[in-house]
Amino acid sequence: MTGAAGASTLEEEIGGVRRPLLLRLGEIEKFEAHWAPYGVLALFDQLMGKGQAPQLRHVRDIVALGLIGGGMRDGAADQLVRGLPLSETRKLQAIAGRLLGLTFYPDVASGDAKKKASAGSAKESATPPVTDGSAPET
Repeated sequence: MTGAAGASTLEEEIGGVRRPLLLRLGEIEKFEAHWAPYGVLALFDQLMGKGQAPQLRHVRDIVALGLIGGGMRDGAADQLVRGLPLSETRKLQAIAGRLLGLTFYPDVASGDAKKKASAGSAKESATPPVTDGSAPET
């Protein structure tokens, strides 16, 4: 699914309902202004297992901002995420990781990179390798 300006939108179940999440520059800047000097790249690294574990408040905030980017009103997104039980923490952590991954690597998430790679390997296998320096037979 794509959102504004072709950005990819993630759909996840949060609070028992599948909801769209999207991080645009505005949401990222809001996160970084609020938590400065901590930023989304530091959070992404932590979610990917680099460094210390991310703080719950950062995870919940980025998910709420993703809901806002996906079309939910600010107050409703904050209330929804704040109202989730602590037992949802690991699920939110996984959602935050997928959301940031999709934001920074949309081709990987959409499978475009796999399609390009397989198209390239199919092209290569259609042309026999040349070992003696001459042109391949056609």
